[in-house]
Amino acid sequence: MTSNKLLAQAQAVCSKRGVRFTTAREQVFVLLAEYEGAIGAYDLLEKLQSIDPAAKPATIYRALDFLSKQGFVHKIESINAFVLCHHFGDCNHPVQLLICDSCGHVEEIQSNNLDLALKTMADASRFTITHQIVEAHGSCQNCN
Repeated sequence: MTSNKLLAQAQAVCSKRGVRFTTAREQVFVLLAEYEGAIGAYDLLEKLQSIDPAAKPATIYRALDFLSKQGFVHKIESINAFVLCHHFGDCNHPVQLLICDSCGHVEEIQSNNLDLALKTMADASRFTITHQIVEAHGSCQNCN
């Protein structure tokens, strides 16, 4: 899906939820939509500064926080980077990421079996899962 279509979809979601999709948030969203794979906050800041020279680290972090809360992006904790979610209509879906350590490619997958197994184990421990991101590192088919 093109970045323009993704942006229109995100704008519609924000409108429906009654949240402000500011210019800075839109710019960061588009940068993420146009970027292949995961990107760190400071690399995003560098790209944003080519559009808005006045952008500061706080600009990026506020935008990423908003985008994350809306379910538009996922933070990859193990590499401290962000990736756009391409099915953000369901912002509470379980997230499973395959991360290539060679080329940096990130693929989001959804395995109901993995989700069910994790929930079953959590229930057995009387643990309530409120947010789930499973990160798996290895090599993609291009790097194998």
